[in-house]
Amino acid sequence: MDTGESSTEPRTPAADEAPPLRRGWRRWAMDTRPLRIPAYRRLWSSTIVTAVGSQLTAVAVPKQIYDITGSSAWVGAASMAGLLPLIVFALWGGAVADSMDRRKLLLITNTGIAVTSVLFWLQAVSGLDSVAALMVLLAVQQAFWGLNAPARNASIARLVPEAQLPAANALGSTVMQTGQVVGPLLAGVLIPVIGLPELYLIDALALCVTVWAVYRLPSLPPLAAAAARRAGVREIAEGFRYISAHKVLLLSFLADIIAMVFGMPRALFPQLASETYAPYGEGRALGLLFAAIPIGAVVGGLVSGTFARARRHGWMVIGAVVAWGVAITGFGLSGSLWLAVVFLAAAGVADMVSMVFRGAILLSAATDEMRGRMQGVFTVVVAGGPRLADVLHGTAGSAFGARPAVAGGGILVVAVMLTLAFTVPALRRYRV
Repeated sequence: MDTGESSTEPRTPAADEAPPLRRGWRRWAMDTRPLRIPAYRRLWSSTIVTAVGSQLTAVAVPKQIYDITGSSAWVGAASMAGLLPLIVFALWGGAVADSMDRRKLLLITNTGIAVTSVLFWLQAVSGLDSVAALMVLLAVQQAFWGLNAPARNASIARLVPEAQLPAANALGSTVMQTGQVVGPLLAGVLIPVIGLPELYLIDALALCVTVWAVYRLPSLPPLAAAAARRAGVREIAEGFRYISAHKVLLLSFLADIIAMVFGMPRALFPQLASETYAPYGEGRALGLLFAAIPIGAVVGGLVSGTFARARRHGWMVIGAVVAWGVAITGFGLSGSLWLAVVFLAAAGVADMVSMVFRGAILLSAATDEMRGRMQGVFTVVVAGGPRLADVLHGTAGSAFGARPAVAGGGILVVAVMLTLAFTVPALRRYRV
């Protein structure tokens, strides 16, 4: 592969295998070859149920906070409560994932997330109405999630040949995004029927299914050369040194930070639903806003055959981030709910393309003994960026109005990404 920099990473035979030629409509459809691998199929299938359940909680928490406070700024601030635990435990979790059986780590952390969901349900059903309690629970939940995500993502490259990594990323992302479509829409329907507290309980039950599916995975211990590794500060620091030596990895992280920090307006969805789109029905509008980006991402995943075999991975990331910024700008300028949904769905397609190629770059550029730590940093970037965006957009929305804040963020995404792409050439030169 041509990364524009030196690399000592050996190529595997699977990396050089050309994918079989597909004819007719199959050229456009999702590449499902990774599902032929039983272990990957189990890992992938464990997300199907919880992809929906987790999104019920993702809608319930900001909705409950907005109901208590009536402020988008509080929604953004509460999201930050989970950021520090996420950063600390994702970085540490990456080192842990490189030093212990990843299946065992997934069992522990999924159980912890399930218990936290039960506690969310208890505080809601008791009528506590405490933002502080919600912040504490969110912090605990994000700590467990920070430990979980690096192990899960790092396991993929042990199960799937390098040539199939973009396809595996598209499959996994499509399932998660499908949950983000169904979950918010289901939440909008269920809140008036069964109430908000029960959304947390459904999530907890779904997580029990995930624990069982992970239990059936094969063991994923460290490879022999890494078996004696510790999970301390020195090992975390080694991960950052590894990133600094591979500029394309650093640039792929920066591309996602630009897109998410400046261009993810989810903290403003409750405000937009209750103000701009109130004539369409607040609950209906809220569900559609949360679901629109994932709808586009699912569409992008289903037709990922159109792009998953692209070789210029760097240009695919750059183009996807710019397209995201353009779509978010259009959303901010939209006064119609249906036009807003169209723009958000277009942003979702762009986000899917970005996820597929950023994930493939990361998994193919790192050795197995470093993948957990790389995924720890990746988790911080992917999850931390939107939380910073919650604060930025929540504050800007309260000060200037929701729609100007959204449109301004989209314009910033386009300007900053193009500046980075043309001043630092490593990402645009990256190809496989």
